[in-house]
Amino acid sequence: MDPLQDVLSLLGTTSYLSAGMVGGGSWAVSFPPPAGVKFNAVRRGRCRLSVDGVDGTIELTAGDCFLLTQPRAFRLSSDPDATAVPAEQIFAGGGVARAGTGEDVDLIGGGFTFGDRARALLLDALPPVILSRAGSPEATAVSWAVERIGDELNDRRLGAGLVVEHLAVVMLIQILRLQPVTPNGWLAGLADPVAGPALRAVHADPAHPWTVAELARVAAVSRSTMAARFREVVGQGPYEYLTGWRIELAANRLRHDRDTVAVIARDIGYGSESALSVAFKRAMGVSPAAYRRAA
Repeated sequence: MDPLQDVLSLLGTTSYLSAGMVGGGSWAVSFPPPAGVKFNAVRRGRCRLSVDGVDGTIELTAGDCFLLTQPRAFRLSSDPDATAVPAEQIFAGGGVARAGTGEDVDLIGGGFTFGDRARALLLDALPPVILSRAGSPEATAVSWAVERIGDELNDRRLGAGLVVEHLAVVMLIQILRLQPVTPNGWLAGLADPVAGPALRAVHADPAHPWTVAELARVAAVSRSTMAARFREVVGQGPYEYLTGWRIELAANRLRHDRDTVAVIARDIGYGSESALSVAFKRAMGVSPAAYRRAA
């Protein structure tokens, strides 16, 4: 299985679209820290982005898109001297939000919500702001999704809301797939020629009793190279990653399925219910039964 698809599905990724926003003259809008991941795409004109804890101001022009991956307050503006209006004030009436006077800039905004485990599995591997710049080869798919979102919002054809939600997820996947990430971590591992094949093998068959030697053969490297490179890039050893992913699968099943712990243990590669229970409690701090009751 594709690990990115695997993790996004496990996290229960859902998208939402806020109303579009236009701004003109001298204007600024302040946004509170988002609960999940926030994006804005500039369809026309230009503006400035400032994010708490990020040095400097980012200039955005038509075709640019940014992804805010951490719960940080941010500001969109025409210039640094403009007085900011709280976002909830201009978005309160529904429809297209308006800042300043005129329509010099046109933006589409929205976001993504995830389950509780998103930060450890996905978001911690990302920088606080990811930019997709207009004109870059990798921005083509993102621009296509943004334009289709705009068309759906304008035309309001049958099923437009559902189409827009799926297009937003397509945009998220394209940005995660194509934009540079931190030099190590899970997403960096997917792109690595040694760690990547091993990660895909683990996700394709997590119940298999993988050894470092087997994963090394998958990547056509020595056992020592696999162990060292995987730890260097992903931040933990292959067996630690396999164990962690099995625990995530077990937690997901406990939240959503009614299968017994013994069945779940067998399906994800543990020989017995007790073996899973010991590993689960070590990782999550509670037994599978207690976790299920709390969920």
